[in-house]
Amino acid sequence: MDERVYVFDTTLRDGEQVPGCQLNTVEKIEVAQALEALGVDIIEAGFPISSPGDFKSVVEISKAVTRPVICGLTRAIKKDIEVAAEALQHARRPRIHTGIGTSYYHIHYKLNSNPEEIIERARAAVKYARKFVDDVEFYAEDAGRTENEYLARVVEEVIKAGATVVNIPDTTGYALPEEFGSKIRYLVENVPNIDKAVISTHCHNDLGMATANTINGVINGARQVEVTINGIGERAGNTSLEEVAMILKSRYKDLHFTTGINTKKIYKTSRMVSSLMNMPVQPNKAIVGRNAFAHSSGIHQDGVLKKRENYEIINPKDVGIKESSIVLTARSGRAALKHRLDVLGYTLSKNALDDVYQHFLELADKKKEIKDEDLEVLMGTFKKEDRHIKLERLQVLSGKSVFPTAMVRVRINGESFTSTSTGNGPIDAAFSAVKQLIKRKVTLEEFLIQAITKGSDDLGKVHVQIENRGQTYYGFSANTDIITASVEAFLDAIGKIV
Repeated sequence: MDERVYVFDTTLRDGEQVPGCQLNTVEKIEVAQALEALGVDIIEAGFPISSPGDFKSVVEISKAVTRPVICGLTRAIKKDIEVAAEALQHARRPRIHTGIGTSYYHIHYKLNSNPEEIIERARAAVKYARKFVDDVEFYAEDAGRTENEYLARVVEEVIKAGATVVNIPDTTGYALPEEFGSKIRYLVENVPNIDKAVISTHCHNDLGMATANTINGVINGARQVEVTINGIGERAGNTSLEEVAMILKSRYKDLHFTTGINTKKIYKTSRMVSSLMNMPVQPNKAIVGRNAFAHSSGIHQDGVLKKRENYEIINPKDVGIKESSIVLTARSGRAALKHRLDVLGYTLSKNALDDVYQHFLELADKKKEIKDEDLEVLMGTFKKEDRHIKLERLQVLSGKSVFPTAMVRVRINGESFTSTSTGNGPIDAAFSAVKQLIKRKVTLEEFLIQAITKGSDDLGKVHVQIENRGQTYYGFSANTDIITASVEAFLDAIGKIV
């Protein structure tokens, strides 16, 4: 039987605590709306009493999103709770998240208290929060290092006081997966009123086990997971939303858990958060890293080209990535080289491919990665199939005091056609003029300009990627006139549409 796991996203609270990654209110609203579209169930919008900016963000996010529960964090202090309640007054589904430390370290060294007083403070905080909202979550900070018997007493008392969710954080990322799973199971089996609340996990990644601990928590009875986009957060970060979502989806037949996450929006949301927080995603990051679906080994490339499932347990389209990436290096085989040459428009016999492959290996030994322009140079001695679209003439008017205008003359299947258009710049104007001449709807998806040589007379190389009817086409050109190179690359890609 399927069981629902609720996704509590704390990117805007715990994730934003990373030094140098703070967002303004407008940016927070943008992220919150993306999280709503992604399908998260609860958004922890901030810590209202911590600053006027956090308070304002919680207020505005409460107004901007409609479906998710909006949550505000507090300590087990009356003033914190009052401020959070005020900040959440516009939320359609408000939740106050209050709590206190429960480990020996926190009780004796952070709070200078004792176990019985902590239970009373926890109980009082939950009761007070329930005066303002019906949905109250309690966190037992450093639960990962809290003795299970005492933790069970705390959880039982806060549920009696009105907590609807009990959060069991591995605050320091210390627990082993088996230990954390056993802790959740202990609470399920030893807290008499546990059926009256949802158990939540909140795991940190100090030892690289946040995701494993979270999944073990779910398997043992937790039904809410507290996560962040890209796993950002204090110190080594939090549990990664994308990892948990794709584990539960990929292993559904074994685990039978579901979430409300629209996984096809994962990559887009990941890139947004990375960009706004100026925090690059490491290339080998699971699910959303640049290399997550990239293959450079010849054995892997051959296997993926024959059948994707040979080396990919996740379809890249399921997370919003169009296709796997075949990266050409000295470890690549003939299959990968042939695939890339096919994409670039070259059709070679077996003997010709063998010849090109030897030259390819010689070049690959000198470079870390072989790019399309390297293949274009490599193929210079081979005849490229004739293109039925060619640029005959290009004239551009551009400058500070004029509106960019371009006139292009293109030969299509032997007949010349001319068009003039304006644009946001000379290249945009030229592309617009070309679009007026062709009879296909194309979308420019990628445009890259690089210098081949050095100096003011640089030979510029241009790559373009376009989309037509769900298919992707690539174009390349090089010229000392970068605008000419851009138009020729655009036409090169268009000419490959069958």
